[in-house]
Amino acid sequence: MDEKEKNMENKNGTPKGDGPKKSTKSIVLYVVYAVVAVILGVSLFTANDRTFSTDISWDKLEAILLSKDYEKIQVVNKEYAEVYIKKEASGKQEYADLFGKNTPGKVKEKVNEKVYYKYKIGDLDHFDRQLNELKEKTGESYLGSFENVTRNNGTWKQILGFAWPILLLVVFWILMSRMAARQMGGGGGGSIFGVGKSKAKMYDDKNQPNVTFKDVAGLAGAKEEVVEVVDFLKNPKRYTDLGGKIPKGVLLVGPPGTGKTLLAKAVAGEAHVPFFSMSGSDFVEMFVGVGASRVRDLFEEAKKKAPCIVFIDEIDAVGRARGRSGLSNANDERENTLNQLLTEMDGFSSGTNVIVLAATNRADVLDKALLRAGRFDRQIYVELPDIEERKAIFEVHMRGLKVCTDKEAEGYVDREFLAKQTPGFSGADIANVCNEAALCAARKNKKLIEKQDFLDAVDRIVGGLEKRTKILTDEEKKTIAYHESGHASVSWLLRWASPLVKVTIVPRGRALGAAWYLPEERQITTYEQMFDEIVSLMAGRASEEVVFGKISTGALNDMERATKMAQSLVVYYGMSPEIGNISYYDSTGQSDFNFTKPFSEKTAEKIDAEVKRIVEEAYSRARTLLTEHRGQLDELAGQLFEKEVLFREDLERIYGPRPWEEEQKQIEEQKQTEDTPTTEIPETAEDSELPESSDDTQTS
Repeated sequence: MDEKEKNMENKNGTPKGDGPKKSTKSIVLYVVYAVVAVILGVSLFTANDRTFSTDISWDKLEAILLSKDYEKIQVVNKEYAEVYIKKEASGKQEYADLFGKNTPGKVKEKVNEKVYYKYKIGDLDHFDRQLNELKEKTGESYLGSFENVTRNNGTWKQILGFAWPILLLVVFWILMSRMAARQMGGGGGGSIFGVGKSKAKMYDDKNQPNVTFKDVAGLAGAKEEVVEVVDFLKNPKRYTDLGGKIPKGVLLVGPPGTGKTLLAKAVAGEAHVPFFSMSGSDFVEMFVGVGASRVRDLFEEAKKKAPCIVFIDEIDAVGRARGRSGLSNANDERENTLNQLLTEMDGFSSGTNVIVLAATNRADVLDKALLRAGRFDRQIYVELPDIEERKAIFEVHMRGLKVCTDKEAEGYVDREFLAKQTPGFSGADIANVCNEAALCAARKNKKLIEKQDFLDAVDRIVGGLEKRTKILTDEEKKTIAYHESGHASVSWLLRWASPLVKVTIVPRGRALGAAWYLPEERQITTYEQMFDEIVSLMAGRASEEVVFGKISTGALNDMERATKMAQSLVVYYGMSPEIGNISYYDSTGQSDFNFTKPFSEKTAEKIDAEVKRIVEEAYSRARTLLTEHRGQLDELAGQLFEKEVLFREDLERIYGPRPWEEEQKQIEEQKQTEDTPTTEIPETAEDSELPESSDDTQTS
């Protein structure tokens, strides 16, 4: 570009091709035109309206005529009479309703031409009769006082008053139509106001997300695969030289809160390529064809910005399997949107360099055509973090927190301890724990966040807020104490039940009492382990029956969980000898829309009988254990009634250590001793040439 062209650009104010600025100028001009039109219309209606009038009745008019305070009386168009009061009579109290309280004696010039009383005549013959009656009463004729006037200047006001709203609507419609046409000229709309355009938010070099892979703790396997996707976009030649093709779609699948969206944001922060982010629900609209139009517009923009990444969060909102509802022509708009998405993903060539990232926690409901190779080539499972990953997640979320780091202090915050106390927590749950801990510390006016604050935060999230204001009678409190003591005692006495961490009878949330356990993290579970869990669940009601000889409604949640666990044993895992090694579990999710059971009525009766047998056996075993340890149960319940909160140390003081834990500890110590390497003499060159001895005594 030479100097002449630059000067022309500076002179004009905007460079060539600066479409948005021209569009903004046009809109401003239209707004100015509209404002001017409104001002002209208002001035048109108010220009001649400078008179002040007050409607009066015949009695008032008769009084004015008798007092002769009128200057003149005009009959306008034989419809109403205008009565003008004399200037010197305007200060009378009778005419204060017309001139006001401040005008007596100070009436403006020509006030009789501007201010008047208005009397609606109605029927002209009737008005004449009224004047004749007044003449007979007073002997004076008033007909000569009235002047007949004809006015035609209100016709145009009526016409404009009728046409003015229509004219405004026409101008507004033209303005909006031109704006819509300008938006449709951009390439994706197809309807007024651009509803068919994509709502995706684009990140580029100027507004990249500040999230990187360093901010994503855990998820080692998922992160490794996603890092490879980023490398595809940065160095595609490394793979294409070997004949490989860049994958078209990557689907992130996992429970809520495990970090799927965070992982996608990290991809946007690391890839340094345009990143389009959109939710699956943004495609769905009430207008027909809008969803498909938005899909087309999204992928057209992506092709222009290639290489780039398109991220669709909660894709199950638009990618649900077709025909799942069981009703014909049900939600055709969503299916049309899905068809367009399938077409766009399949239409990419190998050199397009556009990768689609999607996230969902309901992969079982997605359409099979969406999951086939060539569309979503990879499925990355983002699972709940294990203990090491939870430790790393705690370290990430504690970066901005002022925690106690003094190992000698009582409130020292140990990441490994917190990771052990939060089994089954997702990344979002851990972030919530850290935030709640900070709030708890601030509520107590602390300078640092301590260990107890994190434990209180875990209790707050799991059990709810303490409700010490809830009123309980001593009998209810004693029942709750024995109920929770039964749970704690049986879980401590059983081999495979989860050990107790804390038990309380302080109401939390909807629960009158609660117990916290530390479950063992395992990948597979045996029948004995699940049965012991059911026994510990039924121990609360069993304790009530053993002590009081009656049961209460407090075991509702326990029975619900125990029944579901027993049903899983029988129906899903095939652990019932009566039913056999048969599973009625449907991993595809198709059974969610069926109105029939996958088994016969006879089998259903057997399942019900087996579930009842398992639960009753568990209840009987819990009752037997509590009867055998009745003294210890009474001691534990008494302390819980007094202190309201007990910990693992209190239970161990009453029942003693769990024998299998001591055995496990001895085995681990022995294993560590065996794994400790002994001091060995380095091999010489000659020794390395000797044949190996069959009597190898080296320790590993």
